[in-house]
Amino acid sequence: MTKRWMVGLIILLNASYAWSDVLNIVVVGLFRDQAVLVVNHVQRSLKVGEQSPEGITLISANSHGAVLEKNGIQKDYLLGTQISADFSPPVAQTVVSLWPTNGMYVTTGSVNGYSVDFLVDTGASAIALNAATADRLGIDFRRGKRVGVKTASGVDTAYDIMLDSVQVGEIKLYNIRAMVLDGKEPERALLGMTFLSQIDIQRKDQRMDLKKKF
Repeated sequence: MTKRWMVGLIILLNASYAWSDVLNIVVVGLFRDQAVLVVNHVQRSLKVGEQSPEGITLISANSHGAVLEKNGIQKDYLLGTQISADFSPPVAQTVVSLWPTNGMYVTTGSVNGYSVDFLVDTGASAIALNAATADRLGIDFRRGKRVGVKTASGVDTAYDIMLDSVQVGEIKLYNIRAMVLDGKEPERALLGMTFLSQIDIQRKDQRMDLKKKF
């Protein structure tokens, strides 16, 4: 049992090392098309085009410096320079692009995992749903705080609630405040500022881009 545990531990450590993209690299020798590196305290000698066990490829080398590549990312190194390099590829920023329909930006999203048609409304202070939509989503909104809200028809009764999740495209946010109006309005759910304030909104001509901040 002890031997098996030790083998399992070694495999786990090796896997963790292999997936780590933060490496301590020192170039200790430079030649034409060849470089000697110390990677995490282990010396490696590489020719152009060769790859080290850590996944580092020598792209070019001369007496002035070397260009190393890992995961498609290239970095320049000078002789004797010690650098802790993160070769992790940059994470692509999530973007949802919308185009207007009759002057309005509408999109299909989800609330608590259930499909909802949204109207993007930067003038709405919160996500707003009508009672029928909330009932369809299984939201017991009448347990929320009862408040009065101004609408086009005057002051209506609404319930201040929290939604577990709201998603539009690949952008998903959690614990989002919303209002449920006890009536038929709004006919289409409003994607208001309790969601929109947590993302970046950019416009290019008629296109609206929603980008997750983090």
